[in-house]
Amino acid sequence: MKIGIGSDHGGFELKEYIKEFLDKEGISYIDYGTNSLESVDYPDYGRKVAEAVVAKEVDRAIVICGTGIGISISCNKVKGIRCALCGDTYSARMSREHNNANILALGGRVIGRDLAIEIVSAWLESEFAGGRHEKRIEKISEIEG
Repeated sequence: MKIGIGSDHGGFELKEYIKEFLDKEGISYIDYGTNSLESVDYPDYGRKVAEAVVAKEVDRAIVICGTGIGISISCNKVKGIRCALCGDTYSARMSREHNNANILALGGRVIGRDLAIEIVSAWLESEFAGGRHEKRIEKISEIEG
């Protein structure tokens, strides 16, 4: 599995911490930026990461901004993306099992590092359950047009 990861300045430090975790776990990733604490616009990075998922450059992705809200909204504007903003492990698991989320969003200024790693772990370990959830994902796709 190859993961895409991206953030704005508000999520930069947490992104770097998550990259250390991915390295320790031997999980391959592509970092789509940003590369510093200098102020940038989250839609630019959300779009870059989301388009990489749709293009199948990566299998799934993680995005981070200050709250996770702006970057998740940006990602969800890209057709084919189901980005879930999660602040707990249960939501992270369910976003994969029930919603087949292909991007996880986190708030770098909202959650602590240890919780972020627990959320990322739960999300990466979970798979789409299919079954009755499949038709719901199809309905989401129909909304996109």
